[in-house]
Amino acid sequence: MKKLLLQIFTWWNEQTIGTRFYTWRFGKRVGQDEFGNVYYEGGMSTYGLPKRWVIYNGYAEASAIPPGWHGWMHHRTDVPPSQDNYVPKDWQKKHRPNLTGTAQAYRPPGSLAVPGERPRVTGDYDAWTPGS
Repeated sequence: MKKLLLQIFTWWNEQTIGTRFYTWRFGKRVGQDEFGNVYYEGGMSTYGLPKRWVIYNGYAEASAIPPGWHGWMHHRTDVPPSQDNYVPKDWQKKHRPNLTGTAQAYRPPGSLAVPGERPRVTGDYDAWTPGS
């Protein structure tokens, strides 16, 4: 019952009732990534491209889509990683969740959350003043 209520009243927990119905009606399962996110395709967008969407495993966070699936979702490739034996490049980093709003978020020196002063401005910038 709790899961049903979450699907009716929230959009950030896996999927909504509307997405569940649309997926049941038109969706063709394409694959699943290492995080448990499930990818679907079905129907046509207004641009004439096939609609592609993801059902997140848990909290809906767009940065949790791996690079291979990101390319497929954005129509950079027509072959999904599940059918392509996709191997990430050496330079591609592992997923890190978005830490904004948490204690681990990046806070540069001089920000309100970190004591200290900002680095001094170098001479390569002149502020604009009216009439100059």
